[in-house]
Amino acid sequence: MQIFEEYLQHPDPEKRERAANWRMAIGLQAVDGLKTSNYLVEIARRQIEGEITMDEVQELISAHYQAKKKQKSDADKAVETEKRL
Repeated sequence: MQIFEEYLQHPDPEKRERAANWRMAIGLQAVDGLKTSNYLVEIARRQIEGEITMDEVQELISAHYQAKKKQKSDADKAVETEKRL
């Protein structure tokens, strides 16, 4: 797995540990056949860098997928409306 490899030898031990934790979590998802989104990778990178906390990671991911769910719902409604025309 090549993800976050640049942090493996980072001088900051906290960044190394955060990167190792993300690599492990993403690796476990891959074992289950799940692919990590680019959005998650960018959010993880921000957390590794110390820009955001894990609580903020959870909030951002939750908001992101709520917005995607709403977009899908709106698109489904539009399709149903068009079918009735």
